[in-house]
Amino acid sequence: MPFLELKSLVRTFGGLRAVDDFSLDLSEGSLNALVGPNGCGKSTLFNLITGNLRPDSGTVRFQGRDITGLPPYRIARRGIGRKFQVPAIFDELTVRENLVVAGRRRGDDAEISRILTQTRLSAAHQDPAGELAHGQKQWLEIGILLAQRPSLILLDEPTAGMTPAETEATVDLILEINERQNITILVIEHNMGFIEHLACPLHVMSKGKRLKSGDFASIRGDEDVHELYFGRREPAAAEAQPYA
Repeated sequence: MPFLELKSLVRTFGGLRAVDDFSLDLSEGSLNALVGPNGCGKSTLFNLITGNLRPDSGTVRFQGRDITGLPPYRIARRGIGRKFQVPAIFDELTVRENLVVAGRRRGDDAEISRILTQTRLSAAHQDPAGELAHGQKQWLEIGILLAQRPSLILLDEPTAGMTPAETEATVDLILEINERQNITILVIEHNMGFIEHLACPLHVMSKGKRLKSGDFASIRGDEDVHELYFGRREPAAAEAQPYA
């Protein structure tokens, strides 16, 4: 039984099919990436998973249960956490206070300290969140998700606006969360160097549909994907792509 099962999802806006008969299965503890050009339906798909939008047809099943169209708060309580493109944090609270609020009564001091260490924010734990650097704000939002103890995390462009060094650290953070805590993760990203270093299954979305799935090398070498997303074909590189 898939951990997350998306089956024949359709969502239209007027005459536009933003998500068009999209199906995807994720296994528990897996790490996957979703890529595609702007406007292809990636964020709309996340909205269907989290209940921010209802599909016109199709189903979303999580841990064997149909969650299609449930309110976002009920889906969050079932263990699905989402990071948006723009960090959603409490600017006026300290970094630690953000994590305490997110964890409510479920987190203790030891757990909060562990999350601060994991997200590279221990030294800034007393700083107002609004004063953090952009990359740190992205890490804090991931920490807020961890404080809620999800079993599935959806990351929407987690490295947007980051420096190469911050992006590299974010790769390490995501791999650590996935491998050590066995949290299932689905990532939307445009930074292909970042995606390559995650070394995970890759799914390409085009005009609301799932076009291709495979590892990075097979997707990057696919003619249809090159035409759609990667642009002009270049000679194969001997080394991994840079982060930026």
